[in-house]
Parts: sequence; C-alpha cells; structure tokens
Amino acid sequence: MLLVEGADPRLRQAMGRVLLATLPGALALLWLYGWGVLLNLVLAASGALAMEALVLFLRKRPLLPSLSDGSALVSATLLALALPAYCPWWLAPSAAASALLLGKHLYGGVGQNPFNPAMLGYALALLCFPQSMTHWPAPHAMGLLEGLQRVFDLDSLRPDAWAQATALDSLRINKSLTVDELFAAHPAFGHFGGRGVEWVNLGFLAGGLFLLQQRVISWHAPVGMLASLLLISLVCWNGTGSDSHGSPLFHLLTGASMLGAFFIVTEPVSGPKTARARLLFGIGVGLLTYLIRTWGSYPDGVAFAVLLMNLAVPALERYCTARQARVSS
Repeated sequence: MLLVEGADPRLRQAMGRVLLATLPGALALLWLYGWGVLLNLVLAASGALAMEALVLFLRKRPLLPSLSDGSALVSATLLALALPAYCPWWLAPSAAASALLLGKHLYGGVGQNPFNPAMLGYALALLCFPQSMTHWPAPHAMGLLEGLQRVFDLDSLRPDAWAQATALDSLRINKSLTVDELFAAHPAFGHFGGRGVEWVNLGFLAGGLFLLQQRVISWHAPVGMLASLLLISLVCWNGTGSDSHGSPLFHLLTGASMLGAFFIVTEPVSGPKTARARLLFGIGVGLLTYLIRTWGSYPDGVAFAVLLMNLAVPALERYCTARQARVSS
C-alpha cells in the first residue's frame, strides 16, 4: 500500500479496498449491537472529514485531492469500529478529529505520520473519557429510534442496565468463576451458535484475507502479531478458571485482535518498511497486547501496543538493515 503525495489513483484504490475489507466485520458488529455501530461510523467520518477540510484550508492546500483520497475515511472507519456502540454523540467525531489533527497533519499530512492515526485517536479518547470508552452495551440489536435516543441523550453518559462488561473485562474481574460459568453469565462472551464477539473477529479475519489476496498488505505483521499472541497465551494458560488469563482461542477471537492484526499493524507509514522488521513489529504488538490485557490497567491493549511499537520502528529498521548487511558481506 503506497501512501505518498501524488499517488492519488493508487492511494484511492488501496483505501477503497481497505474500506471494502472492513465490511464483514462491520456487518457482524451491526448484527451484534444494532444501529449504534452505523451511528459511530457516520459521526466519526463527519468529524474526520471536517478536520481534514479545516486543516487543509488553514494550510492553503487544495481540498478535493486529499478529501477524496480515502485516507481520512479509512482512519475514521477503523476508529469508529473500535469505539463502543451507542457512545455519546460527541465522542466519535472528537476522537476522529483528534486522530486526523494529532496523528496526521501535525507531522505534515498523508505519508508522514510516525504514529497510527486511528490508534492515537482511540488512545486519547480512552485516556480522556475512560467512563464513556469502557461501557459497551450487551449484545442487542437496538432499534434506530432507541439508538438515536441513547447516543444523543446526555443521560447515556451514566452507567445503567444496558451496559455490559466486555469479554476481556469479565475475565479480569471474575477470578472466582470458571470460563464455562462466565460464558453462561455474560453474553459478551458469546459462542459460535449465537450472538458473540467471535463472529466480529471472524469477519475482520475474512476482510484481512481479502487484503492479503489483493496484495494490499503483506503477511509479515499480521502473522507476527497473531503468532506471538497465540504462543504467549498458550504458555501462560493454566486451566479453565478465569484466573488462567484466557485460552489462546479466547485471545485470538475477542477484543480487537483481528482488526488490529489485519487493519492496524499493517498501516505502512507508521510501520516498518522491510519484511523482517514488519514481522518483528507484529511480534512486539502481539506480546504487548497480551501483557496489557493480562496485567495492565486496560482490558484490551491493541491501541497502546501499536503506539509503543511505532516508537520502536526506527530501531527495528536499523537492526534489520544492519543484520542484512552482515549476512550479505
């Protein structure tokens, strides 16, 4: 995926394929939670495009080329899919606007960002508004009118009966229960025969395989992330209790695992350029994700893991370049 100034046709094509690849996961989220997912997408896209237009206007740059290249829309879409459904109306556009301003234009625009914009926007929202960012609804396809009332009603900022702990939250706070008991007591766990977050991750897996088939992304970072997450969870898994930190399959199919593996760590500008460095980058994201999920303060660590590994990209590139030079000599 080439993100360089002047490569508008190729950039638009790549961004279009990325948006198309998010469709299976987005439809699974829509089926699981209802209209709140679509509202997030609309509000986040509005905030991102508005910020993009404002910054371009202030920088006296032409609006149409950048607004139509799809990069802002992709960042907004990935961010919106990671936000809780039915979050307050201001959260999605403000997070998307922050992602575009601080994650993209602060460094000069498309092709120059050292951090993943979508994950930067998500992390800022989580740090600034932890209550709103950690209240997911129970799996329930809410009607459009009821969803609009939830999103635009200020009372929705308060926890109430419709909020539900996520699978990762439930695992952390119910140490006395077995995993089977958690499955029975918490709809967020789901199962393959009903409404479960596993279907969302499988949807993003299908979209990721499409991107691989279209050669929009390479396999190195996704394989590195999923393999390291699988291996460390396998090593640390010690039984069926909730104090086991979750099985390997649980970690692969909950949270933002597949979204992160195929749509986040593959972002080419903030990630490494060489194949070996991309593999190491993915491995680092997988390990950090597990460590944050298990012993950190946040239930899902994909965003923070990606941002931390973004800081390590120059070191990874230097290491891999020096190693290749030694092998060649």
